[in-house]
Amino acid sequence: MLYRDFATQEELDAQYNLTMMFPEAAASYEVFCDRESERVRSDLDYSLDVPFGPTLAEHVDLYPAGENAPVLIYVHGGFWCLRTSKEFGFVARGPASRGVATVVTNYDLCPRVTIDEIVRQTRAAVAWVYKNARSFGGDPGRIHVAGHSAGGHLVAMLLATDWEGEYGLPNDIIRGATAISGLFDLAPFPYTFLQPRLQLGWDQASRNSPILHIPDAAPPLLVAYGEDETSEFKRQSEEFLDAWRAGGLEGGALALRGKNHYDVIDGFLDAESPLCSAILERMGIQ
Repeated sequence: MLYRDFATQEELDAQYNLTMMFPEAAASYEVFCDRESERVRSDLDYSLDVPFGPTLAEHVDLYPAGENAPVLIYVHGGFWCLRTSKEFGFVARGPASRGVATVVTNYDLCPRVTIDEIVRQTRAAVAWVYKNARSFGGDPGRIHVAGHSAGGHLVAMLLATDWEGEYGLPNDIIRGATAISGLFDLAPFPYTFLQPRLQLGWDQASRNSPILHIPDAAPPLLVAYGEDETSEFKRQSEEFLDAWRAGGLEGGALALRGKNHYDVIDGFLDAESPLCSAILERMGIQ
């Protein structure tokens, strides 16, 4: 067996190669993200490409929401090798309607960089937001993070960060987190269609598998996924949440009815949606 009960790459790709398995849903997702993000930027204040690091890829897009606003940091997906922050401006729609500032992070992509470097850049983006939140009206004491797919993986890696030891920051700079359809065990990916881009060695896969690095202390975590996702995506979320709770940490589950891996995040458009309302509730916003 290559991984668990999977004997061939074809079997694993049938679980993880979503563009191949669901081409129409993938195409609709791209159109949706571009269209709705442009609409949000026609309606809301924003600042694009604000640098947090030395390279062009290290930037954030800011969607302010007034003074002293709670902050939601959103980390996009794309299997660590696709997409940018620009396609995900739409996630600011629902939060902004409740006075929440949104920060969409950008990061460089594989194979130009490694997943190690993507994790480092994402951590650096959060550190930048904490230090600079007041410059866009945000409250550094009320930072929550959310991410989808590879972004869900990166959210989990954020929760395993030694903020004080590595950045000289308080360990509680993240007050709550939501990982949506995340990837928490990277062990299958060297055997999949992704390997030519990810170039994952076993040491890197181990270092960056959140299920192997459950922290001793962490803020509350919401693990969400669509009921129509593949069995592997659902298993990844469920087993990570089990491990999280087994470590004595606070965690909740949200299975979104009628949602697949692509449309599972469209709830960010509406503060009343099951996804967005659950996130806002955990931020103390009704």
